[in-house]
Amino acid sequence: MKEMPGQLIDPFQRRVDYVRLSLTDRCDFRCVYCMAEDMTFVPKQQVLSLEELYEVAAVFTELGVRKVRLTGGEPLIRPNVLSLVRRVAKLPGLELLALTTNGSQLHRLAAPLRDGGVSRLNISLDSLNPRKFRHLTRYGNLDQVIAGIDAAVAAGFERIRLNAVILRGRNEDEVLDLVEFADQRGIDIAFIEEMPLGRIVEHDRRLSFCSSAELRDIIGQRYELRAGTAPGAADGPARFYHLGNSATRVGFISPHSDNFCHLCNRVRVTVEGRLLLCLGNEHSADLRAVLRQPGYHRDQLKMAVVEAVARKPERHHFDHGPEPQVLRFMNTTGG
Repeated sequence: MKEMPGQLIDPFQRRVDYVRLSLTDRCDFRCVYCMAEDMTFVPKQQVLSLEELYEVAAVFTELGVRKVRLTGGEPLIRPNVLSLVRRVAKLPGLELLALTTNGSQLHRLAAPLRDGGVSRLNISLDSLNPRKFRHLTRYGNLDQVIAGIDAAVAAGFERIRLNAVILRGRNEDEVLDLVEFADQRGIDIAFIEEMPLGRIVEHDRRLSFCSSAELRDIIGQRYELRAGTAPGAADGPARFYHLGNSATRVGFISPHSDNFCHLCNRVRVTVEGRLLLCLGNEHSADLRAVLRQPGYHRDQLKMAVVEAVARKPERHHFDHGPEPQVLRFMNTTGG
């Protein structure tokens, strides 16, 4: 067996020190930009067990990954999720355990997650209008999500960030209200340009697209935005601005209008064990096959990860064409 490196370096000399680990492709919402209303999910026998998910996290931390984000689908609907959280949080070398959620389960799980070792939360919130929220999520209850956000604030996470996808003609009139909501709670908010993943028929992505520059102009009508951190810091690809003298920061994730691939430090692992090397490409490696082969040894999985990262592409090439460039939906991609 070859000697293992202490860190993961891709062909373009970017250090991969961040992995997004999907716990499920299932979700209790069906957000219109993320999923089709009638979804086919991964058969349960193909889903990584909690023990296998832990093994993947352990291998990445032994290879120099310092940040793990648990994602989905909706990770908090995975049975016994807290047991995995507690184990991953204790991995040697891990500096940051984060989680992305739709907020539906936070009213009951925020405090246990914080006690279990999660230090940062990202929570999706695209509307403050109950009827509009229901239309955008298809199944979501806004009051329940807001209760979850407030429970998370009370639990004392190191940092909480709201994520909002703005669709023209649907919720661009709520941008200022969403910023005010975050500011009132002293938490961050990031606006994410819709990504062309999966075949969506509910709306035309070309017509619904709102650029980060447009949203900055809207916010600038009411608030002073002072430049903050660039993409590539602990916040991932978001470019943050300070909101006047407030503790709240406003971020923009701009895969279309301000490509950040040259700073990419992350990979994703889907719940069926597929290591995705780029959000906007199909380059991948099958980690489940390694985990489930007879006589499995951890070094085998390490080598599979090292060899895969050596094939990480330089960038994606998102555009606004009529067909998605990547057919997998965001829920199967992993956050």
